[in-house]
Parts: sequence; structure tokens; C-alpha cells
Amino acid sequence: MHSLAGDVIRQAFFSGTEEKLHKRLYTAICNAILSGNLPPASRMPPTRDLASELALSRNTVLRVYEQLQAEGYISSRTGSGTLVTHSVLDNLDCRPAVKKEAAPVEDASLLSDRGLQLLAHASASPRQWGAFLPGVPDVANFPHRVLKKFYDRQARQLSPALLTYDTTGGSEVLKVALTDYLRTARGVQCSPDQILITEGIHQALDLVTRSLCYPCDKAWAEEPGYWGIKNILRMNGVAIVPMPVDDQGLIPDAEVDIPPKLIFVTPSHQYPLGSVMSLSRRQQLLAQARKSHSWIVEDDYDSEFRFAGQPIPALQGLEADSPVIYVGTFSKTLYPALRLGYMVLPEQLKTPLKRMHSELYRGGHQLMQAALADFIREGYYAAHIRKMRQLYSRRRQVLVNLINDLSGSACLGQYNSNAGLHLIMQLPAEVDDVALAQRANRQGILVRPLSSYYAGEKRLSGLLLGFASMEETEIRTQFHRLASLINEPG
Repeated sequence: MHSLAGDVIRQAFFSGTEEKLHKRLYTAICNAILSGNLPPASRMPPTRDLASELALSRNTVLRVYEQLQAEGYISSRTGSGTLVTHSVLDNLDCRPAVKKEAAPVEDASLLSDRGLQLLAHASASPRQWGAFLPGVPDVANFPHRVLKKFYDRQARQLSPALLTYDTTGGSEVLKVALTDYLRTARGVQCSPDQILITEGIHQALDLVTRSLCYPCDKAWAEEPGYWGIKNILRMNGVAIVPMPVDDQGLIPDAEVDIPPKLIFVTPSHQYPLGSVMSLSRRQQLLAQARKSHSWIVEDDYDSEFRFAGQPIPALQGLEADSPVIYVGTFSKTLYPALRLGYMVLPEQLKTPLKRMHSELYRGGHQLMQAALADFIREGYYAAHIRKMRQLYSRRRQVLVNLINDLSGSACLGQYNSNAGLHLIMQLPAEVDDVALAQRANRQGILVRPLSSYYAGEKRLSGLLLGFASMEETEIRTQFHRLASLINEPG
């Protein structure tokens, strides 16, 4: 039977130069132990197995093991086998000094211009869990045991198709379940064969950009808007055209000389400001996209978490055969590490984009997709969203009250809608929100500066405060700490 220890010894043995086989084996095992390749408590291969792997007599291996045991390198216990001893660490000082070579110096010039540009605009937080981190749901309240039950059920009736690459755009049962859900909950017009399962929003946006854009094509992006979209456009050589946002969402420009190839919008809950795109603005945007042969990429961000009024239907479902690529994710409704999202593709694009997805990314996670389909179909997904909507609404209200108590309702974002997983706390124009956020981050308060979401010079100062992942008592405690930082001079 092959083992990792056996592989280490075999490689060292056949690299040795000793003529006598027992001496070569002894040296190979000693070097492997002293170099750390066989650390203390490693299980040595049985003598019979090692002899077979090295084409040696068993007596030769026994002789070497006895010598190593006498010198304290290994020890043998009845029922436990032969192990590398912990006391071998005492021998490490006897190793010959090895001159360490200096690690190569990081050299940014090795990167492409696009790579350097991406790093210059990198905004992903190094920490993905903490006080007021925006965009993070309460993963502790997710019914993991329920999803595991469906996962285990699928695993018990496993078919080879669930363990191989996917080339059809995702699990068929998940696409059917999603179609039913999106029609009912979001007003999306689609059939299962229009759905493509992705590993989250970023992969979906990257696929769309690579598939539909030439280098130097133009794309409209909301100003301010999500940094992830802009970085994907930069990496694909697409020119970003920042488009201003007001209380009705993105403001289209009908007088442009060169129309955009793509128009990125978050109409149900504009990120980060929170405005909702009005019906007239949606119709205007659809008409302009048809006229200019542009594609609208609708990121249905935070659409499930509206805490007052009726849900806002998706832009995609307003017109039949609309020029809209609809993208969504389970990162906010379930949990981010699931890494599952989806696209609803127009009829003209569904086949080529599925083929491109298969060529570029190699779809997978079929077993989890099948389990998730059961989770949706049996009503647990909708029930979980209802439960979390109530929970997030209470937490949001706690934060709203704290902001109002500190400085009045004027500090809440000017387009603030009763939805989403974060609030914007506006600051006076003279306050450096980037410096303030950095001070807060160093103390474990993971707010984001609003000004960093702008591409142009005209920027608002403020902080994005995520509340979804925090208990109400923690919201109060951490907000008082943040308020102290805001009130500090300088």
C-alpha cells in the first residue's frame, strides 16, 4: 500500500548515491526526518510494504529500522505501528547549516498594465466578517442542517453526472426551480433554458464583458457604483463611462455620440446610494438600449430585502424579449461562501454564452445545485428570506435610531430607501471619510468610505454601515465606538 511517507522515502532513496543499499536507505530516511519532510508523529511505512516499493529484501529494511530506532529517530509500539519520534527535534541542531537564499523581491513591473490598474483600484476587504461590514448577511441564522439534509439525500442517490464537469449552464433541476421562483417573486420572464448558473456575480459580469465587448468599447456604470463592476471592465479593456444617479436611479444620456455596448444598473436598490429606479426611468432606459443596440446588465442587488411597501419588479420583466441580461446571486439571501449565482439570458445569447462559460470556467458544484433546487422547491428558500427580512428590518431600525440620535435624519443618505443590508451615514463635505474609515477599520469597525465608490471628482462624503450580520446589542455598542471616532478632532 502506497503512503505519503513511503513516497518521501522512495524519492530520497532513488536520489541517493550510496552503493550499499542499506546505507542508502538509512541516509534517505535520516535526511527526510531531519529536513522536516517526515515530521514527528509521521507513521513509517510497514517494512514489508517499503521493501516491495524499493525492490529490497525485507531483512535490509528491518536492519535499517532497527538502527534508526536505536538512534532515537523512530519508535515502535504494538498496535500503533512505527512512528517518527518527537525527540528527533533534539537532533535538528546537528544538521549542517544551509545558506538560505534571499526571497525574490516583489516586482510589479512583471504585471500587465491591466493587472497594475486592477491592483491600484482593488477594494475587496481583507476581512469579510466584522462590525458594520457592508453586504454581509447573517450566516449564523442560515438553516445549514436543512440544506445538508437535501445534500445528503442527493448524495445517497448519486449519479456520475453530478460529479463531472457541467457543460449545459448548470443543474437542470435548479434552473427549473429558479425559473418558478423568479417569475413569482421578481416578475422575471424566462424559461429554464435561459438560465445560466455561475459562481457569483463577478463571474457573470466577466463572462458578459468578455463575450460582448471589443477592447475600448464603452460601458455605462453608475456613479457612484459598485467597484467590482469597474474592475472587471478595466481588466477586459472596456472604457468606463460614469453615469450620474439621482433619486430615480441612473440618468441616461440620449445625446451620446458613441452609444455604450453595456449598461450596468442596480435598479431595485441602487448600490451604494439606495435609490429605486422609477418606472418612467426604466422605460426610458429600455427604449434607449433598443435604439442604440446596447445590452442592459441588471444586477438585482438586495431586491429580496425591502422592509416597506411592495417588492419592486425586475427591469427584465417589463417588456417581452427585453435587451436585459439579468444577474442574481445567493450570496446575500443564503451565504457568500456558497459561490452560486445565476443569469437570465436573452434568447439570442443563451446558447453562445453557455458555451463560452463552459470553455472559460468549467461549471461544477452539481451536487450542491441539486440540493439547492430541493431547498427552493420545498419552500425553505422563500421561508428563510421572509424570516431574514423581519430580522434585518429590526436591526436596520436600531441603526436608523442611533444615527438620528447622534446627528438627526439629515445624516441618512439622501436617497435612502427602506431596503437593503446597509445604510449610508452622510458626513460633512470637509470630513475625510477615507481617513475616518481607516481609523475605524484599525479598531475592528469595518465601515467603507462612500467617496471610494466614485470615479469622478465630484464625491459625497459618508460611511457605508452594514447591519445585517450584527446582533442589536452589538449594533449599539459598536456604533457608540464609531461615534467617538467621528467626534475626535482631526
